[in-house]
Amino acid sequence: MPGSAVDRRCRRGVRVATGAGFLAVVGIVATVLAPARAEAAPTARIVSEHVVTQHEIDLNVRSSSMRTVIPVKVIPAPGGASAPTLYLLNGAAGGDGGSSWFDQTDIRSFFAKENVNVVVPIGGAASYFTDWRRPDPHLGVQKWATFLTKELPAVVNRRFETTGRNAIAGISMAGTSVFQLSLRAPKLYQAIGSFSGCAQTSDPAGQAAVRLVVEGRGGGNTVNMWGPPSDPEWRANDPYLQVEKFRGKSIYISNGSGDPGRYDTINGPGIEGNRSKLVEQIAVGAVIEKATNECTRSLQRKMAQQGVPATFHLYQGGTHAWPYWQDELHRAWPQFRAVLAG
Repeated sequence: MPGSAVDRRCRRGVRVATGAGFLAVVGIVATVLAPARAEAAPTARIVSEHVVTQHEIDLNVRSSSMRTVIPVKVIPAPGGASAPTLYLLNGAAGGDGGSSWFDQTDIRSFFAKENVNVVVPIGGAASYFTDWRRPDPHLGVQKWATFLTKELPAVVNRRFETTGRNAIAGISMAGTSVFQLSLRAPKLYQAIGSFSGCAQTSDPAGQAAVRLVVEGRGGGNTVNMWGPPSDPEWRANDPYLQVEKFRGKSIYISNGSGDPGRYDTINGPGIEGNRSKLVEQIAVGAVIEKATNECTRSLQRKMAQQGVPATFHLYQGGTHAWPYWQDELHRAWPQFRAVLAG
């Protein structure tokens, strides 16, 4: 009956339910329309510092993006005056086990009197120095692009007298990464150097080369890096497809032919009478260098077609080995020095 106690209780229930539903809808709308909470900007700080000599400083830098401490070796510019910065990246081993620019080349003496801060981060084996999509069970959290383009430059600029002008160069795996990092931070680097690298990453051969490093050598999974082979992230990180974006940079690119050269001898640097090292350098190093030579020649043709200036040094003889990369850094430096001077 209308007006009965039962009817009144039902109407009250409807009003309560309707009110609750309305509040729920309001809450959902407010959540959708509310501005997203901004993620904390990536930061880094020096947690320890050791002065090896007046020409060499070891830093331990805490990265918020990777939640770990990264060793960074620095050759500070002499005299304490403002100077540009040259970032040097190691290859697929990340600089571990004696495989860094400091271990294998003469950069200490070569840059001792040059007006430049030389910065060499240690780590990132088989990472391609990129930001991975998700943590890898074997390689862990990889946010190297964030560290190298945002966190580390801020630390270097605070700790040393810098002009704000930067160059970056790398060997082998990092000879690809230097281009990718420039794509990520277009205004950060005025000069790029790639020694025995491969700029192609998204075609079948390029993907196979990346997997060989990440999975074959590093034990990681490229799906955790850029997704499955069909994922657009592979093309987004392919410098060969984005050559036009490097216009205006000072670029130096080099590669050996892969045939044994003047350092591939029993008494060559790094071999010093060790026959097994010589065999490995000639056998494995030759195969890798011939592959990167093909990539480099493809990039040279693409840049020429699009009218993007770059210096290419394709030398006869020379395997995938440090003595050749030391020579190429020496060759590239006058070009870098000129552009870094502004």
